[in-house]
Amino acid sequence: MAQPTSFQRIIDKWKAERGPLRIMSASGQLGYGIIEKSFRAGLERDLHLIGADMGSVDPGPYYLGSGKLATARRSTKRDLKMVLTGALSLKVPLVIGTAGTAGGDTHLEQTLEIVREIAREEGLRFRLATIRSEMPRDLVKRQAHNGKITSIGPMPALTDEEIDGAACIVGQAGTEAFVRAIDTMPDVIIAGRACDTGIYTCLPEKLGFPIGPALQMAKIIECASLACEGGGRDAMLGTLEGDSFILESMNPARRATPMSVAAHGLYEQADPLSVAEPEGVLYLQDSKFEAVDDRGCRVSGGRWGPTNNYLGKSEGATRVGARAIMVAGSADPVFIEKADVIAGLVEAQIRELVPPKPENPYTLYFRFYGLGVVGGQPVTQQPEEVGVIVEVIGEDEDEARAVAATAKQYLLHAPFPGRISTAGNLGFPFTPPELTAGDAYRFSVYHIMQVDELAPLFPVAVEEIG
Repeated sequence: MAQPTSFQRIIDKWKAERGPLRIMSASGQLGYGIIEKSFRAGLERDLHLIGADMGSVDPGPYYLGSGKLATARRSTKRDLKMVLTGALSLKVPLVIGTAGTAGGDTHLEQTLEIVREIAREEGLRFRLATIRSEMPRDLVKRQAHNGKITSIGPMPALTDEEIDGAACIVGQAGTEAFVRAIDTMPDVIIAGRACDTGIYTCLPEKLGFPIGPALQMAKIIECASLACEGGGRDAMLGTLEGDSFILESMNPARRATPMSVAAHGLYEQADPLSVAEPEGVLYLQDSKFEAVDDRGCRVSGGRWGPTNNYLGKSEGATRVGARAIMVAGSADPVFIEKADVIAGLVEAQIRELVPPKPENPYTLYFRFYGLGVVGGQPVTQQPEEVGVIVEVIGEDEDEARAVAATAKQYLLHAPFPGRISTAGNLGFPFTPPELTAGDAYRFSVYHIMQVDELAPLFPVAVEEIG
């Protein structure tokens, strides 16, 4: 008789015991290193599920467009090996979301390649469910034509040209897709682009827990111990008891206090009192935060408002050219005072020496760090030194590097007003100071799409590994 899979074992176990549900977040973003001591401590807590998010739009559009992972392969493999072997050794389900940083099909495949490699090396056997998240372009066009796609923030209305021009378009799967994956009774679920919360809410929903508290807990633990005093990326345990839950870091030095947990509610939220999900809205205005001891916090009050008007975020990235950068610095007070004037003079010289193609001109950006680049506010006191970055986006790598190299030479010797020395106004931290940086992308799809059904958009497949 075949042994039950991890999900089947845990579901049967919980139905027999009917107690709290213990869910551990192993990592806020898998691939940047899991703190092993904390993770191992969590494995001793009689867990019902281990989860880890693997991606985000935070690293920008490059990874979605290029199909590459933001994390190094060796670090990604180490983290995947740790969570796989840890979960399978205990027969506890493992759920991973937004595979490979951006969650497109190629990101998912690269993640699965590493998982299969680990399975061969470690002699692992398990049932794997996958969720794909790339959006059919004909559907995206149809919804745009029917007025069922709205822009997020300053993004313009979505056109057929933008849809066709995107290198990759993904949708963000919600809890619904993970629950369907659980229905296949796997040991492991790995999803493409997905809401972080779905990773941790799917098992509670499957078992009939109130969705509001489960989703509120998921929203906090998906960042691991970031909600604790002092932050940190240690594994985080959420114990769901029905209408409330208890949070505890697996690092004894981290304290989940009412203040630190409540403050984390502001993380990535324009509105701290509501969280929009594809299947509805989580309302948080009645939340309560209570200390249970010096390291743990009980949270309650999350209320779920379901909807049949399903809304999903879509993300797409379009190549805009090849990027090169030039890095330097200056401690010349006259150079610093005249930085904007110098940039204008040098740009005019560059465009004369490296004429832009009329049909596809390169773009050139001068950034003087120390003069308000990051904060965007006027500088009230001139700094003693500034960092200088010249960014070029050209049609191809050769053009971008040629422009960056020319910028280096003429910025070094720029005849700016008040100059005393004919050189020495810039310092270079390394050579060559101009570097190619691969293709450049922009977010071309960052919209909310209304659909009648979620399931067709996020297909689930099952594979026997080992």
